[in-house]
Amino acid sequence: MDTLRVGNAPCSWGMFADEGQVRGSVTYGQMLDEMQAAGYIGTELGDWGILPTEPARLTEELVRRGLALTGAFVPVALKEAAAHTDGEARAVRTARLLATVAGATGDWRPWLVLADANGADPVRARYAGRVTPEMGLSAADWRTFAAGVERIARAVQDATGLGAVFHPHCAGYVETPAEIDRLLELTDPALVGLVFDTGHSTYGTGRSDPLDAPAALARYGERVRLVHFKDCSPTVATQARAAGWAYDEAVGHGVFCELGQGCVDFPAVLNQLRARGYRGWLVVEQDVLPGLGAPAASAARNRAYLTSLGL
Repeated sequence: MDTLRVGNAPCSWGMFADEGQVRGSVTYGQMLDEMQAAGYIGTELGDWGILPTEPARLTEELVRRGLALTGAFVPVALKEAAAHTDGEARAVRTARLLATVAGATGDWRPWLVLADANGADPVRARYAGRVTPEMGLSAADWRTFAAGVERIARAVQDATGLGAVFHPHCAGYVETPAEIDRLLELTDPALVGLVFDTGHSTYGTGRSDPLDAPAALARYGERVRLVHFKDCSPTVATQARAAGWAYDEAVGHGVFCELGQGCVDFPAVLNQLRARGYRGWLVVEQDVLPGLGAPAASAARNRAYLTSLGL
């Protein structure tokens, strides 16, 4: 049996939540139904409040559809030491829900996906996909950032036994290969893993030539503990850089296209993952902004593409 399992996420349906307000054109029930119908066997929790947060109800909704939880995304303004306490509380709250539900919905443990407050800094949001070193963190900021990542990862592990993985993301402070390297240097491998997102990794290079994804996987090695499958349109990426589009503008123009339509070499990525014995989730994330596209049809096409690759 293949040790790779394919999931999806609420963001592929344009579902997001901000301060308790869920944005999206479908209900969570419709989203889960469409996810199951397309052939996915796992889902991310998404922002807090998109799916039920009461364990028994969430378990019922997932079990009824044969879906497992792959993990949950928790953004924290890690550059700001004052944000770490609240970030830790939210991460532990989320991890407790994951840990409670996980045993009933599958045999693989979900991950707490920690990220920066992506898009919060106007400079990083404006120059996503083409940031320069002077737009990055200072040495002191890096120490604060890494300490926050380790603090939250340790709290999650101590409270729930779940592992934490950091998600490099365009429009955040960890976007470029150099920034990813720096974060990995400053954090304990026993505490902090990495999400390898093929789309963000490609656009975040700031280059017009495609990312050598297998080489990047080899470079990050065992720190990669969760993989997000996202494609990147080189045509739109070039347009975005030339026109100076901000991150949301680039996404709205389709910089993260459907799988197999961009420049990410997914067959090579799969070969590399299998060669190194990766056992884990491949989570499709389409990054559809609310109101854009037909999520169910897109999710089905993405799943069909992965089926053509033997998944």
